Amino acid sequence: MNVHHLELFYYVAKYEGITNAANNMPYGIMQPAISGQIKTLEESLGVTLFNRRPFYLTPAGEDLYDSIYKFFSRLDSVASRIRGEERHHLRLAAAAAVLTDHLPVVLKSMQKQFSGMRLTLRDVRTVEIESVLQRRDADIAVALLQGKLPASIQTETLLELPLVILGPADSPYSTFAALAKSADYGEIKLPLISLPPRETLPQMFQSGLEKQGLMWVPQMEVSSFELIQTYVAGGFGYGITVDNPGVEIPTSIRRIRLKDFPTMRIGLLHTGKLKPIAEGFAIAARQYARELKKAAKAKRAAAKAKAKATSKTAPSKRKVATAKKKSAPAKKTGA
Repeated sequence: MNVHHLELFYYVAKYEGITNAANNMPYGIMQPAISGQIKTLEESLGVTLFNRRPFYLTPAGEDLYDSIYKFFSRLDSVASRIRGEERHHLRLAAAAAVLTDHLPVVLKSMQKQFSGMRLTLRDVRTVEIESVLQRRDADIAVALLQGKLPASIQTETLLELPLVILGPADSPYSTFAALAKSADYGEIKLPLISLPPRETLPQMFQSGLEKQGLMWVPQMEVSSFELIQTYVAGGFGYGITVDNPGVEIPTSIRRIRLKDFPTMRIGLLHTGKLKPIAEGFAIAARQYARELKKAAKAKRAAAKAKAKATSKTAPSKRKVATAKKKSAPAKKTGA
């Protein structure tokens, strides 16, 4: 049996006639079309389902109506329930670091506005984002914005993160220029910890090195930013990562900033018009990004002021030498 034919019969039986059914259908359909399809249904079953004038169901029609009534009569309420649940269901895709370090704060800020919020969080790699969105497995994603994406995927930049080197706090190298000077025939020989070469971050870093005529081959590959930090703290070498605002690093690690290297753009990605709860997430994510930028700017200003104050209070090498010279006892001259 054709389900569409059954639906038409349900409305004909419910509203007691083809004319009334045509006037109450949830979509437009002409009376002749209904008549023709009901006739096809009767022919396929080999029975007459109702008398036309006056209208009444035959025993076969009553049996069929009783069988399909529960299903078709509940469709509106089922659709309303599903729409209601979907309105409160937010499906997010992001890298593990974003899910761990940043999204808890963003989602917490949404709880008052979306009290019945239901969440599905997917840990995905950057290369998987496009397919996840195209399959509608996520309403919105937070990921690295790179390369050319299909026109169906809309993007919005939230943050631009500079690349940094993580090194031991007691490292003799406090700047990348100092690291570069340690290179032997253009190759830095210090142990480097990195993500796999197929990832965007190491590709950007190696591109920046190449432009400066340098090489730095990783000696350890790990699968996450967290592992890079862990192994740098464990004394295994230097690590290439991003300057992630809002994420503190241990005092045993020092950040070495990289100038003239590409930056990583982190942003929102989605397809089509966002449903209200996904739009609410986008608004909260923008606000969180603004707060991170503001905090990072204040932190840099404080560090700069501290360094300036330290340089003012610390005696210069020339002053120290002069003071030592003055305090030294005068040499005795011979009689």
